Amino acid sequence: MTDISRELLDDCVHCGFCLPTCPTYGPLWQEEMDSPRGRILLMDGLVEGTVELSPTTVQHFDRCLGCMACLTSCPSGVRYDRLIEQTRAYVEENHERSDDERLLRALLFATVPYPRRLRLALALAPPRLPGPLAPFAALKPPWRSVQRLPEVTPAVGRKRLRVGLLLGCVQRVVFGDVNAATARVLAAEGCEVVAPPAQRCCGALHLHAGRRDDGRRRADRLAARFRDVDAIVVNAAGCGSHLKEAGLPVRVVDVNELLAELDPWAKRHELPVRIAYQDACHLGHAQGIRDAPREVLRSVPGLELVEPAEQAICCGSAGIYNLVQPVAAAELGERKAANVAATGAEVYTSANPGCLVQVSTYLRRSGGPLPALHPVELLDASLRGIAVDKLVASARR
Repeated sequence: MTDISRELLDDCVHCGFCLPTCPTYGPLWQEEMDSPRGRILLMDGLVEGTVELSPTTVQHFDRCLGCMACLTSCPSGVRYDRLIEQTRAYVEENHERSDDERLLRALLFATVPYPRRLRLALALAPPRLPGPLAPFAALKPPWRSVQRLPEVTPAVGRKRLRVGLLLGCVQRVVFGDVNAATARVLAAEGCEVVAPPAQRCCGALHLHAGRRDDGRRRADRLAARFRDVDAIVVNAAGCGSHLKEAGLPVRVVDVNELLAELDPWAKRHELPVRIAYQDACHLGHAQGIRDAPREVLRSVPGLELVEPAEQAICCGSAGIYNLVQPVAAAELGERKAANVAATGAEVYTSANPGCLVQVSTYLRRSGGPLPALHPVELLDASLRGIAVDKLVASARR
């Protein structure tokens, strides 16, 4: 017996609408078992006892990015997100991984969810590492972030909301300036922003990698830190998707989502720059938020928004995917970077730290690095009247 839901499996009518938008089926391997439909057939076999949990079967589940493009394309409303979550938990509980796989996953989960350890690991990691650790060194971003937030940022003028800000793990270590920009923008729009420094990992990485119970415990523990706020604001798409699905007693909202809801108070200054916006999978597919970040960006006078081709196709970051499936992730990263570069944009922007790291890596490797900014950083620059040349010159690449 497994915990994979028979009812959810039966929702799939095997129509194949998911195939063209699945990165591992379309751009990569064109193998049925590496599509959502094929994986659902494997899940069905596990439930019925007709498929063994062999290394080959597990490989097909491991190859899934969890990007949830299939949720967008499915006409039957199949909850593939829940199915792959249940399946990965079953795999982690019942499959014996190789020594290299166990080592890599143990090191990742002993490091990434802990900001101090992650900061130290990034500082000490050499340009090259051996064996299964090689992707960690290869993807290490060349920039650092030393921003520290006050525990409470008061609202500018009349207070409309009191919100908690999720600081995140990778976000606070590598993109602390995104957190600072988020607090400034929300404060300018009448929000008191509470950012307790002692908050821990939300559990998104754990849940998406099959550590379901740990992921949910971490989400509940985080909610307890924010009992007295109107909403928890998240600026990392993967974390937001996880926390929304966790059913917490407090509202969880993406920063773009909240800004699009609020009647804008703060004056926007002109920012004449051409930007390529990439939909983060866990914002567009998992949360269904596509218009809000575009509304935020279009509220900036002078800003020109362009769309890369193949928006529905994942960039290959996908939580820890680019670390545990580096070859597949590299091919998707190169593809996404090429689509971004083809727009002729001056700035690349996405609402997820993993996407910013992944695509920036492959833009640099192609010889055409672009400033990589979160949408909230562009709005922050507009609110503060920062000149385009200064913004671009100081941006991460």
